[in-house]
Amino acid sequence: MQASENYKDKVVLITGGTKGIGLGIAKGFLSAGAKVVVCGREKLEALPQVTVNGATRQAHFIQADVKDIDSTAAMFSTIVKEYGTLDVLINNAGGSPFALADKASPRFHEAILKLNLIAPLNVAQQANEIMQANNSGCIIFIGSISAMRASPGTAAYGAAKAGILSLVKSLAVEWAPKVRVVAVSPGLVHTENSHLHYGDEAGIAAVSATIPAGRMAEPADIANACLFLASAQASYASGCNLLLNGGGEMPAFLSASETN
Repeated sequence: MQASENYKDKVVLITGGTKGIGLGIAKGFLSAGAKVVVCGREKLEALPQVTVNGATRQAHFIQADVKDIDSTAAMFSTIVKEYGTLDVLINNAGGSPFALADKASPRFHEAILKLNLIAPLNVAQQANEIMQANNSGCIIFIGSISAMRASPGTAAYGAAKAGILSLVKSLAVEWAPKVRVVAVSPGLVHTENSHLHYGDEAGIAAVSATIPAGRMAEPADIANACLFLASAQASYASGCNLLLNGGGEMPAFLSASETN
């Protein structure tokens, strides 16, 4: 079977699927033949699309705020009305600006936790209801390396992502055997916004040099992981976390010892 036919007739929802990692995942599933739905608070002029064998495939956009449970309920209602089902949810929307924990306000911390932990749980709960009725489905949470190491400057975000990994284990038990729940945790990813975190190309190259693989991940790397985990080849994978970090980050003592 060709890759472009793997997800033919499958309906895939990707939250935050219009930019960054989400955009890469959307393109991956479009290339694999899926009917892709992306959501966001504001509609963009250019939606995710790919060209396969001369034919253009484009994602369907639904305006929704993942933090508003009524908004997401309306989104799922539209998906069922338009497509009749939902096969895969990629819980991707999230993020955090840099803010030291002792300088950020309690309201800021609450907002970060709501976006990165509470909202994905609510979205997954609504998706699960559809999938249970259809006797199958796969929910993939996009985690982060921040859940497994110190996350200075994004402490609340790291804590939320650690909560996501706990959620994945619990939901995999509660929603089995009809629905599989897994996580994909990227390390450093090169996106259109990388300069906001790592500076110019020289800064990105310097950071990339600290990764054993010699580069940051590309959104397509995350997409490939999601395509595998949502496929029949991964039918026994549930409650697990796939860490994509290119071998990890070089221990600081290595560079320190080289200079002495």
